Amino acid sequence: MLDTLNELHQTVNGLVWGPPMMVLLIGAGIVLTFATRGVQFVHLGFAFKEVLGKLFQPATGEGTVTPFQALSTALASTVGVGNIAGVSTAIYLGGPGSVFWLLVSGVVGMATKYSEIAIALNYREKDDRGIVRGGAMYVLSKGLGLRWLGTIFAALTALAAFGIGNMVQANSVAEAAQSGFGIPPWASGLALCGLTALVVLGGIQRIAEVTQFLVPLMCAVYFLGALWILVVYIDQIPHVVGLVLSSAFQGQAAAGGFAGATVASAVRYGIARGMFSNEAGLGSAPMVHSSAVTDHPSRQAMYGIFEVFVDTIVVCLLTAFVVLATGAWQSGETGAAMAARAFEIGLPGGSGDTIVSVALILFAFSSVIGWAYYGETGATYLFGTKVSMPYRLVWIGFVYLGATGSLHVIWDIADTLNGLMAIPNLIAVLGSLHVVTRLTREFFSANR
Repeated sequence: MLDTLNELHQTVNGLVWGPPMMVLLIGAGIVLTFATRGVQFVHLGFAFKEVLGKLFQPATGEGTVTPFQALSTALASTVGVGNIAGVSTAIYLGGPGSVFWLLVSGVVGMATKYSEIAIALNYREKDDRGIVRGGAMYVLSKGLGLRWLGTIFAALTALAAFGIGNMVQANSVAEAAQSGFGIPPWASGLALCGLTALVVLGGIQRIAEVTQFLVPLMCAVYFLGALWILVVYIDQIPHVVGLVLSSAFQGQAAAGGFAGATVASAVRYGIARGMFSNEAGLGSAPMVHSSAVTDHPSRQAMYGIFEVFVDTIVVCLLTAFVVLATGAWQSGETGAAMAARAFEIGLPGGSGDTIVSVALILFAFSSVIGWAYYGETGATYLFGTKVSMPYRLVWIGFVYLGATGSLHVIWDIADTLNGLMAIPNLIAVLGSLHVVTRLTREFFSANR
């Protein structure tokens, strides 16, 4: 009976995260690119100016956290294990060409992320404790009159968060701590529980305060290590670029990988890992961006473009280039082990494995605290703010379970539920195209 249920779940999971979902997500991104008149291309410079040029300027408007704190919390949730292990796995299964398609997913994902954030802020509201909340559930209920579908999205969020945002990340912390520093899972699990409690029990304000410092730090650590390697292997960069472009349209397998790596597998795994990493289309990030202090939905939506750029175009691309330039992609390793091997080759004194371990721990921990708010938002939408503290306490307990490797069935089911979030979210976004185009036109008419 259990074997039958497991096979059924694997079939459903394959459909949820399979080619049809990839086509849906990419297709939606293309539609939104046209609907916003190529906002990620035309206004990319404006997005950088809006984010980096106003780091120390107070924002005006309604909200709970600063625009940069909202961005940091969103990046904390998206920049995770997928940026290291996910990229390496894509190369292992789809060959170097998967990197090209990963970047394609990032480019179209910018338009999706911009659009879902803009409409989420358009329909946001305060809860009974004064916290400004928003997301696809509010869009579906208030904007499209589909309260039942908003309820489904909220339920999927509250439950799926325990997988992608909790147990997967906690397990990655435990594995990195054990392989890099010899710390047993039970010890790292307890430590992670304590740190998580210190942050998430303080709600979105404390989460935002921590992530605004943690995210730049963790990105800097990884960025500097990767950049050092690319400087050392700078003569390999033209070869890597050529390899990525040729393999994207011809196919080429990694050593030990899928021997028949074709263009189809490069497309599939590149897009899948890109979407898994930046979460564009899943509807997660709009929930925290909706809490930002801003005077217009499209202004905060520009932070979404910047978010995907950092996650996919910068961090994922760094991982890919390091793995390919050092030749680690032909080592027969996969996942985080492949990335660790690349850093070991590229950095002196055995520091490479330490940097990957530290990066994995920081990336995963940041995802744990960021996704805690997403899950809580889904739960409070369903049951009110009275459920906030119980949800946080249960969240902390599941962190330990994930770190010690327990409840893999829940982990797997939550992964499926996470993928299912895309369906109601895309209905909310595509059903609100007229709102997206109106907000975009209105904002850029006033900010030329």
